[in-house]
Amino acid sequence: MASASGKTGGGRWARWLVPVVLLLVWLGVGGTLGPYAGKLGEVSTNDQAAFLPQSAESTRVLDEQKAFEREQTLPVIVVWTADGGGAIGDEQRAAAAEAVRRAAEVPGAAGQGSPVLPSKDGEALQAVVPLESGLGEELPTALDGVREAVSDVPGARAELAGPAASQADLSDAFAGIDGLLLGVALIAVLVILLLVYRSVLLPFVIILGAVFALGLACAVVYALADRDVVRVDGQVQGILSILVIGAATDYALLLAARFREELASGADRMAAVVAAVRRSAGAITASAATVALGLLALLASDLTNNRALGPVGAIGIVCSVLSALTFLPAVLVLLGRAAYWPARPKAADATAEGHAVWRRVASLVGRAPRRVWAVTVVVLAVFAAFAPSLSSKGVPLDEIFVNDAPSVAAQETLARHFPAGSGNPAVIIARADRAEQVTAAAAGVEGVSAAAPRTESGRPGQGAPLVVDGRVRIDATLEDAADSEAAKQTVQRLRDAVHPVPGGEALVGGYTAQQYDTQETAARDRTVIVPVVLAIILLILVLLLRSLLTPVLLVATVALNFLATLGVSSLVFQHLLGFSGTDASVPLYGFVFLVALGVDYNIFLMSRVREESLTHGVRQGVLRGLTTTGGVITSAGVVLAATFAALLVIPLAFLAQIAFIVAFGVLLDTLVVRSLLVPALVLDIGPKAWWPSRLSRTGGEAGRAG
Repeated sequence: MASASGKTGGGRWARWLVPVVLLLVWLGVGGTLGPYAGKLGEVSTNDQAAFLPQSAESTRVLDEQKAFEREQTLPVIVVWTADGGGAIGDEQRAAAAEAVRRAAEVPGAAGQGSPVLPSKDGEALQAVVPLESGLGEELPTALDGVREAVSDVPGARAELAGPAASQADLSDAFAGIDGLLLGVALIAVLVILLLVYRSVLLPFVIILGAVFALGLACAVVYALADRDVVRVDGQVQGILSILVIGAATDYALLLAARFREELASGADRMAAVVAAVRRSAGAITASAATVALGLLALLASDLTNNRALGPVGAIGIVCSVLSALTFLPAVLVLLGRAAYWPARPKAADATAEGHAVWRRVASLVGRAPRRVWAVTVVVLAVFAAFAPSLSSKGVPLDEIFVNDAPSVAAQETLARHFPAGSGNPAVIIARADRAEQVTAAAAGVEGVSAAAPRTESGRPGQGAPLVVDGRVRIDATLEDAADSEAAKQTVQRLRDAVHPVPGGEALVGGYTAQQYDTQETAARDRTVIVPVVLAIILLILVLLLRSLLTPVLLVATVALNFLATLGVSSLVFQHLLGFSGTDASVPLYGFVFLVALGVDYNIFLMSRVREESLTHGVRQGVLRGLTTTGGVITSAGVVLAATFAALLVIPLAFLAQIAFIVAFGVLLDTLVVRSLLVPALVLDIGPKAWWPSRLSRTGGEAGRAG
């Protein structure tokens, strides 16, 4: 008896050992790796030149033009205008020249500034002050020094434009991203969970698991970025935080809901956790695989920032799954029913009968499935009809920042008084012995204000051309703003003009060419990556659901949801928010997130439908699956939408657009596609929806037998 009692006691302790060890491991992860969630900024870069297409002509120019710089510099364009308008006098011009001389002595300046040039209308002056390119966190201090120096011009107001000023504003936009974005996202998730579940402990447990997952993901990404294995910028950093918090919460909600069902059916806490993990792990891992592999498809992109998001995002998803399937079960075992305090799992939670709202939705779908899916498809198709009107040719400089950035205002002032392309010329690299012919060809292009070789004196047109390795640099000033569509068309004409010059070997780059090449590459990426992502998701669904027809239907519905979301986004961006277009990568990011994450909810639904159909038949399986998963999937969708909406705290149009597209698309998918369209389609098709699995032949029989 004593021996038997000892074995029983030892077995009881063994049951508790695994969850206790898992909990201790995750507490160690949180304590040691958690701080890395706030350290990614140390290894991130916001230098947009580092994210250009690798094979583009403008990238080759960028590499070659480094040889023409005695040292790498970051130019600041200073523009002076008279207080209250009017003409700039000779006295002010002389004061501006002295101010530029003083600015060149500011810590961080990289030598002598350019001559002060008056505008043709006589109402403005312009000069360039070069700064060291590697200032990093010292850039704002250097800019403050330049601003102080150039402001000492009587009767004139000085503004700073150009790459250095834009980079400083971009850094300001991402300042505090680690704490602010994470705090907003976590508070939003916590409030939603408290309202939905009316439980004190469970929301905090889920949030803690998400934070642990984020700390682990950031530590891995930090180590890889520090070794130049992956590249991180502020956008990737922000998306990683949101993605991990949203995904980890979604997976945790699915597991916690299944645990509650098992407790309500009378199982003890250990048996309930084992059953919950066994029955939900397949759906969770399949959902995570769709997102992770969809993100990894971005490795096929020729844009470095797209490729960076792929592995970084996949790492975040893997860490989210690890947390949901190890940390959360360990805590649920230890807490048991107390996890849902002050609420308690009720007997109704173990059946499909206890969810009144979703019983009504299921009843609606069950009464007229064909009418439900037909009306839903028509509504989504109407929204999708507006999708082609969403322009993804990039956004002008004055729309990059949601707030009023000083560099944008300065650029607008510059464009009013000088050729709009001043300060951002097209850069042509050509053979030195054909410099004259290439310069003449460039100067004759429509949309080019002037073209001249870079000289040894550093002043275009003054002195002999600067020759490096038999090559020269020719700067072509554009008449239109460097970020405008007209300027991009000028770059096309410029390339058409200089490429044919015999023996010239001319290449055209510069800011406008970089924007044009990025736009073209993004369009190419969409044609390559979209089919790859769809194929990956389809394969995972086929393996999970053991059917061919249902996976095709699910992929088609999430694709329709994506197009409908783009259509609504086009209307909102143009008519409500005043955006003329989106960044070239926005549609691709939106597609990857919406399709992969949208399939998540269909996986949660249809895996449960299949499970119920095996016991109750296809019709009852669909209705019971919709009823039992309706609450948890809807709350997961609301949480994910709220986390992506948190990106709005970063004042950049790119992230604001991504935030709207994903948040609206997830809600549309959760509330319409998954709740109405998918179950109605499967009901209308009947058992054949599961073709060619055995369920397509026996599903109806199981229902009648039950």
